[in-house]
Amino acid sequence: MSDMHTDTLDYEQGNLQTGTNWWGAFVIGLAGTILVTGAAPAFLTVFGASYIPFITFFTLTGVVLCLLLAELSAMMPGRTGGSPSYAYPAYRERFPRLAPHVNGISAWMYWVGWMPVAPLNMILASFYITHILGLDASAGITPVSTFIPYWTLAITVVGLLLLSIPAYMGIRFGTSMATILAVLSMIPLTFLSIGFIFNLGAADWSELIGFPHLDGSSFWAPMTADNGDVVSPWIMYIAYAFPLLWTVIAYEAAACYIGECKNPGRDAKIAMTLEGGYGVFVYTMLPISFVVILGASALSDPELVDPKTMFVTFASNVFPGIGGKLMEWAMAIMLIIALVLSALNSLMGCSRSLYQMSLDGQFPRFYQHVNSHSVPDRAMMTNVGASMVIAFMGGAIEIYSFSNVGYLGSFVPVLIGYYLLKNDRPNLNRPFNLPDYFKYIALFLAALYFFVWLVGGLIYSYYGGQAIYYFLGLGAIFMYLPLYWYRKAEDRRLGVAPKAV
Repeated sequence: MSDMHTDTLDYEQGNLQTGTNWWGAFVIGLAGTILVTGAAPAFLTVFGASYIPFITFFTLTGVVLCLLLAELSAMMPGRTGGSPSYAYPAYRERFPRLAPHVNGISAWMYWVGWMPVAPLNMILASFYITHILGLDASAGITPVSTFIPYWTLAITVVGLLLLSIPAYMGIRFGTSMATILAVLSMIPLTFLSIGFIFNLGAADWSELIGFPHLDGSSFWAPMTADNGDVVSPWIMYIAYAFPLLWTVIAYEAAACYIGECKNPGRDAKIAMTLEGGYGVFVYTMLPISFVVILGASALSDPELVDPKTMFVTFASNVFPGIGGKLMEWAMAIMLIIALVLSALNSLMGCSRSLYQMSLDGQFPRFYQHVNSHSVPDRAMMTNVGASMVIAFMGGAIEIYSFSNVGYLGSFVPVLIGYYLLKNDRPNLNRPFNLPDYFKYIALFLAALYFFVWLVGGLIYSYYGGQAIYYFLGLGAIFMYLPLYWYRKAEDRRLGVAPKAV
């Protein structure tokens, strides 16, 4: 075992500017929390109150994940690209031949998971824009299996092009913009999470007793799947844990920017802890507010509650009458701004994943380029182009099904890597050091996430009617191989020796 004063971790470092702090990482990481706007309506209209204990458990696993990533990011401030970038150094000592491939595939899966967030949130924003402006959303196309209004496509494409400007300008400009957007996004999320306080008379707390399904049956009663089969509720819980986990752990995105913080040892702990705490608050309180205010009968009737605009419907129920209409507009505008924040983060964060993969030797050299603002510009513009393609998939659930094949799977090697570093290299300098038993918690999370990724994903693709998107996600993961082989061919052509591991 190495002496604690000499044991150091060698790894490839990025060359991005250090122009932010814990606040910058925190507000950009809120892009993960805003995903509740797409998740809560989709799950509440399937499960009702039974969704609440279900989401609470998985959200708490996200808090633990944030703590683990805080330790890793503080240890390796030179790594950029988020959680998968920490796997490579963790595997290099014990599994030197495997380490480059663990690094490459986990980073690529993370990119497949995060890149679709930009088009997803622009699509969600378009629903609110068309709602408040009264635009006709009846005309559109059906490219895969979901109807997409022309207005949605137009708003999404224009929004992505506009957001590429601050993303191109770099972390200083992007974070300043994100700070304004973050404040405006936290207002509606916080308000809606405790909305029942403002109209206690409209709250029916009996809706929570026993956490029943929408039809009033118990939490343990059989449910009807989307394909019409009557199945055990645990089949449904396991199936829907697959898309749910995408949203409730996504606030880990703050880790993408720890390497660009001025004091990563301090900033990692603050940013990741705040991110997890606020995520738990929003993801648990919002479903409670919706259930007690709207009720199971309304949630089960699309004529009364449209899942696409459920948040503004909730606002008008809290403040009925003229006040309700004004609040509906206010909530819609602030949610649009919040969704734009999330899309901005996706364009910025995913580019760092491609950049770090290229530095590590698993992705074409083309993506090592940074512009005068120290931004990996080619990677970022690749995100914009890919996002426009993803926009043709349609709605939130379809995109979640596709992207989570990559996103959730990317955490398994990272969590195992945390165990390896904690177990094999206990004397490494750790500016933020969790108790030793967290290495076993990391292994438990790795097993849980792998189970949901494999078993939950397959069950969901069958019973949830999302098989085409699940297998498109698998296909996207295997696209890593030709890109990796291209990089190896580049290295041979240039006479570059393989990286030492």
